[in-house]
Amino acid sequence: MSKITLITGASRGLGRNTALNVARRGGDVVITYHSRADEAQAVVAEIRALGRLAVALQLDVGDVTAFAAFTGQLRTALRDTWSRQTFDHLVNNAGHGDYAALGDTTIAQFDKLVDVHFKGVFFLTQSLLPLLADGGRIINLSSGLTRVSAPGWSAYAAVKGAVEVLSVYMAKELGSRGIAVNTVAPGAIETDFFGGAVRDTPDFNQFFAGITALGRVGVPDDIGPMIASLLSEDNRWVNAQRIEVSGGQGI
Repeated sequence: MSKITLITGASRGLGRNTALNVARRGGDVVITYHSRADEAQAVVAEIRALGRLAVALQLDVGDVTAFAAFTGQLRTALRDTWSRQTFDHLVNNAGHGDYAALGDTTIAQFDKLVDVHFKGVFFLTQSLLPLLADGGRIINLSSGLTRVSAPGWSAYAAVKGAVEVLSVYMAKELGSRGIAVNTVAPGAIETDFFGGAVRDTPDFNQFFAGITALGRVGVPDDIGPMIASLLSEDNRWVNAQRIEVSGGQGI
């Protein structure tokens, strides 16, 4: 029986790349998207072209009031597409960036970062635990900015740091069910994250490339295959770890 991986925010960027790499390794995928149904369906089509099953469901990870309904939709999708009541892997990937100096960060900016990156991860995982199979995997996405500081990213890095602590506690509490929980912390990556800042803004790109041992910023193909590998049985004994995938950023 194939494994089913749920990846939030997988209509583009790292989520999309992860979904495709899971499919290339023989897994089926449920992806979520916030607003771009067309992009999500394009990813579903790519996965199906690889011979795997895929479903796209709409979800705003910053709206905890939507999680109960989403869980019901997922339960229906699992039954109708896979004749199953559970899925195997959860990748909490969805998120956004917000750049502001400490003195300029607004309450609205701060609250949105908390709602999406921390509160959303906590309560979405809580909602989905009854559907997550024993022996499964959870991967929470963090950031290289929790270890290497850069001006303007204090609020974003702080909520990602909270996710890293949460992951350790998840691993402890869910260990009795055989569920492994890890954090993956990418460095600067060329995607449309934060308006494509790293990809499209030379100053950002050059700054992060300059503090990376391998001399460049990352691309999605540096991250998605690693996450897919971490979900495999090859890494079944990796648990409660923060794994940075940054090319040696800030060493």
